[in-house]
Amino acid sequence: MKCSRLLLLLPALAAASILWAEPRVKTGLDVLIDRDFAPIAGKRVGVITNHTGLTSDGRHIVDVLSRSSKVKLVAIFTPEHGLAGTQDDPNVASGTHEATGTPIYSLYNRGSYRPTPQMLQKVDVLIYDIQDIGARFYTYITTLGYALEEAARAGKSFLVLDRPNPINGIAVEGPLLDPRYVSFVGYMRMPIRHGMTVGELARMYNGEKALHADLQVIEMQGWSRNMWLDATGLEWVNPSPNIRNLTQAILYPGSCLLESDQVSVGRGTDTPFQIIGAPWFKGREVAEYLNGLAIPGVRFLARRFRPTASVFKDEDCEGLDIQLIDRDALDSVRLGLELLYATMKFHPGKFNLEGVMRLLGNEDAAGRLKRGETGSAVVKSYAPDLDQFRKTREKYLIYR
Repeated sequence: MKCSRLLLLLPALAAASILWAEPRVKTGLDVLIDRDFAPIAGKRVGVITNHTGLTSDGRHIVDVLSRSSKVKLVAIFTPEHGLAGTQDDPNVASGTHEATGTPIYSLYNRGSYRPTPQMLQKVDVLIYDIQDIGARFYTYITTLGYALEEAARAGKSFLVLDRPNPINGIAVEGPLLDPRYVSFVGYMRMPIRHGMTVGELARMYNGEKALHADLQVIEMQGWSRNMWLDATGLEWVNPSPNIRNLTQAILYPGSCLLESDQVSVGRGTDTPFQIIGAPWFKGREVAEYLNGLAIPGVRFLARRFRPTASVFKDEDCEGLDIQLIDRDALDSVRLGLELLYATMKFHPGKFNLEGVMRLLGNEDAAGRLKRGETGSAVVKSYAPDLDQFRKTREKYLIYR
């Protein structure tokens, strides 16, 4: 009887041991703490961070730095969505950190996306610790580039505390950004899904743009390129208000390509970036067409929804529920290109590519879609550019 009960308990005990196991990956912040802050000992530090700057046991980097006797925290800088990561607003105000009295400088205000010389005056080392999502148009990595440029100009050291690319460090997808579309949602010429960590991106920015910044990356321990975030043992933290799970992060490099005032991408619903649509969208017809393409990794269901915010707020929409069935098989940018093509094909005059060019960022790809080429054809057209980017990228990779 006792043996039978023990056998019944074994699955629960195994699950509990997995739940309480130490993370398999140590972030750059964890490694910095293990090293007793040696790379920045005695320095006045400014930290660029938000709610994702956590140790593996849940402590925030601001608390860690402010309580350390080895460094002096003198400034906090915040990206889009602010320090708490909850503000969905085009302007995020600066302020003061309540617990420490440290000034908080927002790097997300119209016309003011960079640290100024005045903000950096008392800083010896600028630290970057933010969880990225793996897509070119996620603004946190543009904030990384701008801050690296300003640190170089001001002669300040720059330290990146590395974190995983949550959608793995292997997949490289999408057309490269044309120079004319460089903006806050496109820092430099690279594909939509870059397959790099923030530390590797910083190295590439510094090298390819010849910034000559005094850059150091505190590397992770235990991370390999094939890891999705759920293989790292690290806790999922919503990196921004509308990326609420790993599935949405995986779909985002594709479904975000439709984001404009023409189509809802699910903001104001429970499943942003998993659904797209509009009041005029022909959900059933488009779902049938896309399922007929047998795009690896996804299936589509027609769906009605009513956003409570953003585009088409409080309007009844028809659209698509994008169901992820095999993340390893999915080319997320091909998904986005097929969505763009189908939206134009089934709704003539309703959707204009000009409205999403800051995101798509490539005139040749846009021209092909306008001429009636499918997403798979467009993918083949930019393959040589992707191969060239992979060669450039290889110089800056840290992990294998």
